[in-house]
Amino acid sequence: MVSGETHDTKERVPEEDVEQHSPFASFWLGGFESATHVNGRGARLDMVTATQHDRFADEDYALLRSVGIRAAREGIRWHLVEQEGAFDFSTLLPMLDAARRHGVQVIWNLCHYGWPPDVDVFDPTFVTRFARYCRAAAQFIARHSEGVPVYAPMNEISFLAFAAGDVGWFFPYARGRGNELKRQLVRATLAGVDAIRDVVPQARMVHADPIMRVVAPRDRPELVPLAAAQTASQFEAWDMIAGRREPELGGHPRYLDIVGVNFYHSNQWEYEGGRLPWEEVPRDDRWTPLHRLLRDTALRYGRPLLVAETSHVGIGRGEWLREIAAEVSLARAEGVPVQGVCLYPILDRPDWEDANHWHNSGLWDLIPDDQGTLRRVLVDEYAAELRRAQQTVRGTA
Repeated sequence: MVSGETHDTKERVPEEDVEQHSPFASFWLGGFESATHVNGRGARLDMVTATQHDRFADEDYALLRSVGIRAAREGIRWHLVEQEGAFDFSTLLPMLDAARRHGVQVIWNLCHYGWPPDVDVFDPTFVTRFARYCRAAAQFIARHSEGVPVYAPMNEISFLAFAAGDVGWFFPYARGRGNELKRQLVRATLAGVDAIRDVVPQARMVHADPIMRVVAPRDRPELVPLAAAQTASQFEAWDMIAGRREPELGGHPRYLDIVGVNFYHSNQWEYEGGRLPWEEVPRDDRWTPLHRLLRDTALRYGRPLLVAETSHVGIGRGEWLREIAAEVSLARAEGVPVQGVCLYPILDRPDWEDANHWHNSGLWDLIPDDQGTLRRVLVDEYAAELRRAQQTVRGTA
């Protein structure tokens, strides 16, 4: 498949490409928001603290089990772990202990956009610093957990390169350096995978990035090639990791293990225009159903897929999950090896730029009491849809 090519026929993923046993303990996963970058206002984010997940890790993992979820995405906060060249994983222990106590498997996110303040992401030493940190994290987790670990080394390489390297949305606020940053993040990812596998050779890797579709405005047919090129750009990081693109970076198929696809209502838009409204009825006929996006990705790489992030906001949460479950069912019926769906975030979270604005996007809303403790309040409609989805879409674990 060439960049930008799509499949409108009912092409089925070859049976040999479909992994028969899921690496995840449950098909439906919960993701704890863990972004730690420096935002557009110059403030260091710590979503683990902002949601009080650091205080209530045990309760939060018990909540996952209460709704039948036995696998989660969890962040390691690099900027807290590494101080002046030394590693201290004490901030990770509450999550490790809670996951073990409640029997929840964890995908460990090693870099969710943020790094220590003395790290220059563009400097060649970034690669060795990241690999050293990955090795230390793998050693620590191996001492405190059992089973085959799963890691997500670098979250959303494509989005991070765009946001921090092209448009200056957050630190280091670079512009016009997105391609340079993408290559640097890929180098670091490859080095990190090698470091982890030196410690635990059987460790699994999830490489998550958004899947998207860009279309030309109806009255601008001359923009069709540019829209197609922007759509094709979503594959660049995965192609680099697999050694298909810029092989001098060191990529190889052995690095591309589980392809994580992140999908939200804003992942389809007009070139240089607004998003295609998911919520409109009838929906824009240029909207590409998720099962087709999943099929295209699987046909391109022949690797197992994880919907690594998906959710909606407010009253649309239940309806969104209902559609996701239906689309994933269609994809799996066509032989697409979707082996899990992660509801992300599983707990509501504040906006990156405005800490007073909460997205109302979790399975649990977070409501402050008189002492400022964020109470976890289950969203009934969303939970009901999850129960239906768990009955209709099951994994092979």
